[in-house]
Parts: sequence; C-alpha cells; structure tokens
Amino acid sequence: MKKVWAFALVSLLSVAVATAGEQTVTWKSGDEQASGLLVTPEGQGPFAATIVIQEWWGLNDWIKEQARALAREGYVALAVDLYRGKVATKQEDAHQLMMGTPPDRALRDLQTGFAYLQAHPAVKKDRIGSIGWCMGGRYTLQLATVEPKLAAAVAYYGAPPTDPAAIAAIQAPVLGSFGAEDKGPTPEQALAFEAAMKKAGKTVDVKVYPGAGHAFANVDNPWGGYRREAAEDAGARTKAFLAKHLKR
Repeated sequence: MKKVWAFALVSLLSVAVATAGEQTVTWKSGDEQASGLLVTPEGQGPFAATIVIQEWWGLNDWIKEQARALAREGYVALAVDLYRGKVATKQEDAHQLMMGTPPDRALRDLQTGFAYLQAHPAVKKDRIGSIGWCMGGRYTLQLATVEPKLAAAVAYYGAPPTDPAAIAAIQAPVLGSFGAEDKGPTPEQALAFEAAMKKAGKTVDVKVYPGAGHAFANVDNPWGGYRREAAEDAGARTKAFLAKHLKR
C-alpha cells in the first residue's frame, strides 16, 4: 500500500486552504450526531469534494486511506462513519454491524454529510460527488436517488437500485465497477442496472471485470480476492470520471 502523507489540522476559517489536513468532524443528523474523517488537500481552495462510503467493515484504515488518496487528487474527502465508531475485523461482526445499522439512519447521515460539505468554506457547493465500496457502493447509488444535486456517483460492487422510480430520480452521472465472479451483486444485476439507466436517459458507465469477485479493489481483502489489474483499471476509470464531472 502507498505511504500516506503527513497532514496538519485544517482551518475552517478561510476559503483559501493553504495546507493539507485531516480531522474528525461532527454534524447534526436528525436528532443524532453523525461524524466522519474530513481530509482537505494542499493548495488554494475551494475544491471539489467527495463523500467516501465505507465497506461493511466500517470506517477502517483502508477507507481512511481512500479519503486521503482522494485528497491527494485535489478533493475534499468526507469519509462518513455509518457505524458510530465501531469497526469490524471478522466477517460475522461486520455482518452484525451492517444488519444492525438502520438504512434510513445511514442514508440520513450521508444526506446531512452532503449538506455539511455544501456549507464547508473549502468546498465548491456544486461539485460534490460520492464514492463507495461494497455496502458503500449500494449507499452511493441510494444517495444518488435522493440527492438531485449530487454531481457524480462511483459505485464499486454495490447492489444497484431496480425500482424504475428510483432510477428515474438519479440525476448524477454514475460509474460502476463490478466483478464477473461476484455473487452479490451479480454481473447480470450490474448490466441490468446499466440498461435501465440508459433506457431512462441517464449517464452511466458500468464495467464488469472478468476473473474478479467481490471486493476485488481492496488490497486488504481477507478472502484473497484482490485483483491488481482490475483494481488499477477501475481506479484509473474512477480518477478520470471524477475529474470529468467534478473538476470541469
């Protein structure tokens, strides 16, 4: 894994952010408090931004590194902690945490996280996208169905919506990366979603990677399912897609 940069705390007092930084931030989500890791790039803002959405393990080191990598590309990145501080290392624990997280609360945390970024002085309010892996891929697509101002959505092997009304509500361009050997979502589901999006006149680009299963982009995949070639290709597509839709 690439060595990450050292970061100093970011100041929220100025639109022009001169130094890179990361910190844990909180915001109001309904009657509760949500939190996440905010990483701000070096240089002069305001910047485009991305919401970063965890796998079922929680806001672990790999997800935090994805946020840092996005910041190195020039985005303010907000990795939302959907599990309220809990992180799993075992599959059974991750399953329990995912099943025990109310979907409406998780989606609300993401929507209010989007609002948090819109109010951030270092963020371009009309250049906010989202990216997620596994359950985070599913939530990034769900966020696109309820947030019309989302400027881009990137989903790695996340179960896509099938309801025509939900698909019709998506305004953001969508990039999807899926594994041909994945059992959930299956490649057939991914391609059906792409066809439904195109039929609805939406902007979508789905790629199914031969020989790749679930979580193929995660080098820390505990089942040994990391596929370097597929991960690098999906990463390059993601980089170009975000630059096209958020930095234009």
